[in-house]
Amino acid sequence: MPDPEELYTLTADADGVPEGLHLVMGLTGFADAGGAVAQFTDYLLNTLDHTIVASFDTDALLDYRARRPVIYFDQDHLTNYQPPSLQLYLARDEIGQPFLFLTGFEPDFRWEQFTAAMLQLVERFTVSSTTWVHAIPMPVPHTRPIGVTVSGNRSDLIENRSVWRPHTQVAANVLHLLEFRLHERGASTVGYVLLVPHYLGDTEFPAAALSALESTSASTGLIFPTDHLREANREFVARIDDQVQGNPELAKLVGTLEQRYDAYMEGSPLRSPLTDEDGELPSADEIAAELENFLALRRSRDDGSVS
Repeated sequence: MPDPEELYTLTADADGVPEGLHLVMGLTGFADAGGAVAQFTDYLLNTLDHTIVASFDTDALLDYRARRPVIYFDQDHLTNYQPPSLQLYLARDEIGQPFLFLTGFEPDFRWEQFTAAMLQLVERFTVSSTTWVHAIPMPVPHTRPIGVTVSGNRSDLIENRSVWRPHTQVAANVLHLLEFRLHERGASTVGYVLLVPHYLGDTEFPAAALSALESTSASTGLIFPTDHLREANREFVARIDDQVQGNPELAKLVGTLEQRYDAYMEGSPLRSPLTDEDGELPSADEIAAELENFLALRRSRDDGSVS
């Protein structure tokens, strides 16, 4: 196999990456039901501070004829050519906690070399854990929380969050392979498969991005801003509900899916500890306030002022 270091270039900022960070990953490519990964990654890049620490070789990894880049034709000349990118960032969450974030296109070629390159970077930065997300369409209703299938070696997350644990063969993506190699090494790794309503698979369903953020928070402790996405989801669901009410066939479909979902979940109501009684994810400000209260209490106890 060619040298994995040939696939990526480190930037000057790579020297300033702290050791022991979480690595979060989301790549677009084979499947992304509800636009979950695309929304998740765009939202983080648009709302969080981040700097590039490594860039991968697009020419070596991308099949241009299968996923053609877009170029703008301006009356009589071409402008604004933006080839796809695959980059590793150093980012900071809502309260300034640093983490590594891999995002971009899923490689079409050289999976083993790419995986070896990622293992090098995991070792170089002494990554403490890896978390990745993707989404598939499932016959579930939009009126219920998005379920998650959890893979990897985080037994706590598997027990508390995984609602569907099949024995089946699946079409792999490159992050499956990376998780497999990390698992072989005994490194902490978790993958989340978001189970998105199949009739919303070709839309941008904000609840899918919210589920990706919540799942990532559960495995890393990172805190992300969600207010904008939650408002977008309320508006989106209201529009879908209006369509359902005006279409008897669609209403029957959703009702049938609700019955099947409720029957499946009966006796095992998994609910994230991050959500409130209404199933809402607290805002970043609310979580930050709780964290500040906790840290203040810890400091008081350490000082001996609290028994």
